[in-house]
Amino acid sequence: MSAGWQAEVDDLLGKGKVVVEPAAIEKLSKDYYWYSPLLKAKLKDKIAEGAVKVQSDEDLRQTLAYAYAHSIPVTPRGGGTGNYGQAVPLSGGIVLDLTGMNEILEIGDGYARCQAGVKLGALEKAIRATGQELRIYPSTLMIATIGGFIGGGSAGIGSITYGGLWNGNVLELVVYTMEEQPRRLVIRGDEMIDYIHGYGTTGIVAEVVIPLAPAKEWQEAIGQFEKLEDALRFANRVADDPTLVKRVVSLHEWPLPSYFAPLARHLEEGCAAVLLEMEKGSLDRLRKIAGEEGGHIGYTKEDSHTRKGVSLTDFTFNHTTLWALKADASYTYLQCGFSPTEYIAQIRQVKERFGDEVIMHMEWMKAREGNGTVPANLPLLKFTSEERLNEIIDFLNEIGVPVNNPHTWKLDNKNKTYDGMVERKKLNDPRNLLNPGKLFGEQEQEEVTQHE
Repeated sequence: MSAGWQAEVDDLLGKGKVVVEPAAIEKLSKDYYWYSPLLKAKLKDKIAEGAVKVQSDEDLRQTLAYAYAHSIPVTPRGGGTGNYGQAVPLSGGIVLDLTGMNEILEIGDGYARCQAGVKLGALEKAIRATGQELRIYPSTLMIATIGGFIGGGSAGIGSITYGGLWNGNVLELVVYTMEEQPRRLVIRGDEMIDYIHGYGTTGIVAEVVIPLAPAKEWQEAIGQFEKLEDALRFANRVADDPTLVKRVVSLHEWPLPSYFAPLARHLEEGCAAVLLEMEKGSLDRLRKIAGEEGGHIGYTKEDSHTRKGVSLTDFTFNHTTLWALKADASYTYLQCGFSPTEYIAQIRQVKERFGDEVIMHMEWMKAREGNGTVPANLPLLKFTSEERLNEIIDFLNEIGVPVNNPHTWKLDNKNKTYDGMVERKKLNDPRNLLNPGKLFGEQEQEEVTQHE
């Protein structure tokens, strides 16, 4: 990048939108990649050469046009809550901070339209004022942006009912291309799979339309079980019971509950815990099922939808990993897809082979295709070596448990959306300047170089 680029972009956008302080640039160059000890080692020195805080579509368009003209890589960023280095610039260049594009444009009957930088917590609050609520959201609700969630996430709280982002939970995207004259594209239908969970490699999402659900009153509960398999059966029964309306069913093998410091007085020593957010009025049914499966319902909280105090959803999905890392920095995790029918037998095999080295943590999700739910497992383990990590991954694959490896910054080329993204990138980003190294042209290359 030329020495005078900051002044040139200042002239384009107006003062105050170019970040020049090294500490601020470094902070904007990072996300939660350090959940992985492998990524922590490989990405810790990857820092942008500058950052731009855009506040409008015109800011975005002009920044992209400038970067294209000067062949500068651009890495988009929202709240920075990704776990795979999605927002880490591999080749220097510019980090594009979209959090200033934070206007809620419209809340209608069953949908909301907003700019990509809107924080999901603020969006949920505004939506609930209209008698509606978000269908799905990540455990990082209060700091994640809607654009970052769509570009770098996949599922979250509510996915047990509504599925992941691909299950009709995005209605429309406005995307800008990386060309001499960036195009403003309105994307709907099947074309959206080229942008959802694409890390901004195929275009920069500027605006989104998402479907909403009628607002419900929610309450929380914790099921506690001395035996892991009893907890598994309870969680699965609740997940698959169509008479129970739920937002999250999240299972945690001991000692994971011992790391949830704000909940310590509510959790029993040595017990697996199932964290639940259910529609109000579900407790009697939950207590009955828990008793039948050898456990009981302990802690309960009314009116969890008000977001007052500690929420059980703050301990689900990859927040579980964060709480474990606070207790012991050697923890890391995997992402696995267990069989919806054979998961107990598969978990039994894992425990027989690895014992307490692999600790079960899972959420139940609506199946991506067909009916019913599937258990999505984010097991924790203490990292000892890359060889041992790969040994565990290989064993899981051998017993029919596919692993989406969270220890790489590259998008999964086995995913059925991958080939479409590669072709879309060729059309929308002919110079491979959008978040390079994450998708196209360097699929087999783990080493990355700084932009010259």
